[in-house]
Amino acid sequence: MPSLKDLRNRIAATKATQKITKAMQMVAASKLRRAQATAEAARPYAASMEKVLGNIAASVGTLETAPRLLRGSGSDRVQLLLVCTAERGLCGPFNTAIVRHARERAIALMAEGKEVKFFCVGRKGYDQLRRQYANQIVELVDLRAARTLHFEHAEGIAEKVIARFEKFEFDACTLFFSRFRSVIAQIPTAQQVIPPLFDSKAADALGGATYEFEPEAEDILHELLPRNVAVQIFRALLENAASFYGAQMSAMDNATRNAGEMIRKQTLTYNRTRQAMITKELIEIISGAEAL
Repeated sequence: MPSLKDLRNRIAATKATQKITKAMQMVAASKLRRAQATAEAARPYAASMEKVLGNIAASVGTLETAPRLLRGSGSDRVQLLLVCTAERGLCGPFNTAIVRHARERAIALMAEGKEVKFFCVGRKGYDQLRRQYANQIVELVDLRAARTLHFEHAEGIAEKVIARFEKFEFDACTLFFSRFRSVIAQIPTAQQVIPPLFDSKAADALGGATYEFEPEAEDILHELLPRNVAVQIFRALLENAASFYGAQMSAMDNATRNAGEMIRKQTLTYNRTRQAMITKELIEIISGAEAL
């Protein structure tokens, strides 16, 4: 049985941990508001970009003059999985859910005889994937030094991905991230960005009318397609940031309540042990007095 000193140390340590988890919960809650607002503000722009590109691509997608980013390489044998996760943990199943989604896709693709490569954005996803797919990870982008996410970060990632595509290192690229729905709900999402897959209604998204473009549609696509990859990656990073803080807030709230329950049980054990020791000492005193 642990001594009273050991029990007091355990209670003090649990209380210190509870203070830390409570503080982390409050910090996550304060950062969540801004991250959620930023992610929600980015959604209309990304959706509008897809609609415009879908409308333009509908008229030139089958032409040989269409950009390679739009029509693809003509094959889907080599798949690049762009997995975006957080740089830190203590956020419940947030990182694991994204990695699991990517791993399931990789297993399904390899079962079809396709080659799979991983491009990791975020240390936590890289740490999990390298246990099983170390030889298939082609690059890691570490954003721990970035205090605030900017479009330049996504643009740098997009340039690296597009450069690999132009070198014929892969045929299709799928982006994995967690879409923010609420504090308790983050949805692992997969989106193919190279070549982009547009909604079948995208061609009618601008009203179904016929438009003339200046400059030519092919020239517009040459400019907009690389930017669209960066926009979708930026949207994914912002969604991840909001999802991370939501998941961390929930995880730290659960940890704080669990710590409170542990303190209650440890205090009860401490009081019972202390009472048993006092009772034992009284019995020894009374027994000694009767012996005299």
